Amino acid sequence: MSATAHHPRIEPVKAPYESALEEMLKRWMPPGSPIEPLALFRTLAVHDELMSRMRPLGAGILAHGRIQPRDREIIIHRTCARTGAEYEWGVHAIAYGKPLGLTDEQLAATVNGSSDDSAWSERDALLVRLADELNDGCDVPDELWTELTARFSHDELLELIITAGWYRLLSYVINAARIEREPWAARFPGN
Repeated sequence: MSATAHHPRIEPVKAPYESALEEMLKRWMPPGSPIEPLALFRTLAVHDELMSRMRPLGAGILAHGRIQPRDREIIIHRTCARTGAEYEWGVHAIAYGKPLGLTDEQLAATVNGSSDDSAWSERDALLVRLADELNDGCDVPDELWTELTARFSHDELLELIITAGWYRLLSYVINAARIEREPWAARFPGN
């Protein structure tokens, strides 16, 4: 499901913000960002206490991880595509995917391709398979686990799995709350 076709079910907070909320929203955005805090963050701010507890994990995934940022983005893009969270996929395509070198073909393959798509290297294909298995069955088959452990350490695998889960959680929020797409964000290919 794409959250772009509906009005928000949970209205994001709007400026002017109380000072504590404004500080929290600034911490969720990149330092010195000239754009308004994302609609996702302003929606989470409806429950400011929960939002404050979520930030450390989200920030840790994006800024302090042990996995390569490009690997992280393949997991995020595929997870968001498989869960229909065009909002988050589009934000990440512009803010992270393209700057980290994901091509238009690879970004499209996260939405419409499969792990055997010609856009992917062997390593990339393993990440797509991991995201698909986690999405489809909430598990990793033994054969895939063996292939993954040949390329990734256990701490990296934990991070990849937790990243997929985190973005699945965000996809639930985005889709259920019908968060409207950021006007500057990319669209799913064909939309």
